[in-house]
Formats: sequence, C-alpha cells, structure tokens
Amino acid sequence: MAIALLFVSEYHLLLTWVFGNMFSPEMPHWAILITSGAFCFFVLLLLLTLLVDIMSITWWCITKRSCIQHLGRLQISLFLTSLGLTVIGVNQAVQVPQVKTVELTLPGLAQQYDGTRVVQLSDLHISRLFDSSWTNKVVDITNSLNADLIVISGDLIDGTVSNREQDVTPLQRLSAPLGVYASLGNHEYYFDAPRWAEKFTQLGIKVLINEGTIIGDGRFYLAGVTDEVASSFELQGPDLDAAMKHAPQGLPIVLLKHQPQNALAVSQHGVGLQLSGHTHGGMIKGFDYLLGFFNQGLMSGQFLIGKMTLYVSNGTALWNGFPIRLGVPAEITEIVLRSSKIPKSKI
Repeated sequence: MAIALLFVSEYHLLLTWVFGNMFSPEMPHWAILITSGAFCFFVLLLLLTLLVDIMSITWWCITKRSCIQHLGRLQISLFLTSLGLTVIGVNQAVQVPQVKTVELTLPGLAQQYDGTRVVQLSDLHISRLFDSSWTNKVVDITNSLNADLIVISGDLIDGTVSNREQDVTPLQRLSAPLGVYASLGNHEYYFDAPRWAEKFTQLGIKVLINEGTIIGDGRFYLAGVTDEVASSFELQGPDLDAAMKHAPQGLPIVLLKHQPQNALAVSQHGVGLQLSGHTHGGMIKGFDYLLGFFNQGLMSGQFLIGKMTLYVSNGTALWNGFPIRLGVPAEITEIVLRSSKIPKSKI
C-alpha cells in the first residue's frame, strides 16, 4: 500500500516523464479517470489523516488519553471515507454543468440595454477527459440560452492543436447575435498560445489579445488581455492600456481577464465589469480559503472592487490533473447586465 501511495503521490511527475508535460496526458478517457482519481484519493486521504491526527493530539492534550486502541478502525474509516468522497467528487467534476444565472452591474450601461444577456464560459479545459462529446453538450446548452453575447474567459484547452483539433471543433457552433469572444488563459500558453489563437479564430471565436471592440450598436466596449504567464514564454503580458486604447469616452467597459488577481488596479482604469475564471472556485468546499491566499481572496462569485464589479466563475470544467468537485459546482454562467444594481459581495 505504501509503495502504491508513493507512486500516486508522484502522479504529475510521472506524467511529465511519459508525456513531456503534466497538463495533457494523451490517454484514454477511462485511464485519466482512474489515474487522476487515484491522485484525488491520495490528497483527500492525506488531508483527512492530518485532520484526525490534529484531533487525536488535541484529545490527548485535554484528556491525557490515547486513541491508539482505535487506530485500526480509524484507518479503515479514513480509507473508506476518502474513497467515497473521491468517487462522488470525480463524478461531479466530469458532468456537463448546469446554467447559473446572475445579475451583474455594468456602471454606465444605458437604460435601453439593461437586461442584456451574456453567457460566460470559462476553464473548459477541453482534453481527453473533456472531449468532443462533452464539448458538444456544453455548446448545445449555451446556444439554447439565446444570449446576446458569448464570452470565454480563458483556459479553453489542454493539449496541442493537433491533439485537440477534433475535440474543439464543436466550438464553431457557438452562436450569438453580438458575437463570440475569448481571452487566453495560462493553459493556452503551455501549448503554443499564438497557434491556439489562430485556431480559435478559425472556429469563429474572436480572441482579444490586449485589444478591444465595441459591442453591438454601442452597448459597451469589450476588452481582453493576455494571461500573466505570457511573459514566461516571451510573449506579451497583459496590457490594459493597449486593450482600452480605442474605447470611446463614456462607453461602459467589460474586461475579459482569465486570472482575477490585481482587480483593484484594473478597477482604477475605468473598467466597469471584469469577467474571470482560473480558480475553479477552489473545487472542494473549504479549499477556497486556502487557495484564496494565492488569488487575493477572489475565488468565486461577484465582488465590488472600487466602482467595478468582478465576477469569478467556478469554471465550466477544470484541469484533468485534479478533477474533483465537492460542494463547488461547475457552471455555464448566464449573466444579465444591469445598469444599476449593488453586488452582493464587497472587498
């Protein structure tokens, strides 16, 4: 058992050795479910074991009584609990997400455009785990909402263009009167972002690379920036000034930015609404408090930052290297834009 857990704990290192990276193992769907599920099991078992150890030490400090006589039953309980949570969590992670409807403020939105509907997809992570069949279902649901605009806030894929070409093809069916737009996430840069931007364009998705465009007949200006990791690949990092260079004076601004951090700085540039993803909502309820440390606490839902509204999606899917959801459902987000409404959360 110890040797098995050792191998499982090094899952991502083994993927790197075999496939050259840990982000897109080109294995059958069932193989990814088993191997990545085993890693999820290891993480849950580790965390639950640490929790029980802390509780046991606390109990001993208070009562001076050891729990050693119950060790066998505790180990069995931990094993079964971790296994059960893994089966439930992985199963929830790979389902086609439900629609989540939210109302978000866009300061300066003209009254006649109040109620404009935007569908946000984020963190699709199209891969051998989330393949063409899954993508087709997401596209069907998205189109059925008959939104005015469709946006995708990064991390559309995991894998090279040649490996993912069939799986991303359903995205060309996305359709909305005001268009389909996307920003790039960090995972695009792991697999040749310029090539992927070209491919998305061929599929009818306009990729906003530190640029923007007027939506419709002047409803608002939609801007998109690159991801923070771009500079690590000798590509242009996020440039908000360039993205907003052609924004007409007085027109409300919506920004697509994959990672939510540095939102305060964004709000000081006149952005009225920022749509982000990246965090997957923390994936496991309670993880958001831990992972929030790396994302300035901006993990899930809507926030009021200065005069800007920020919405962080839980993601439409997630990375296949840790495919688990417990209490943090994936989402296809239907956004109803309002010209005047106070967001529920504030930082």
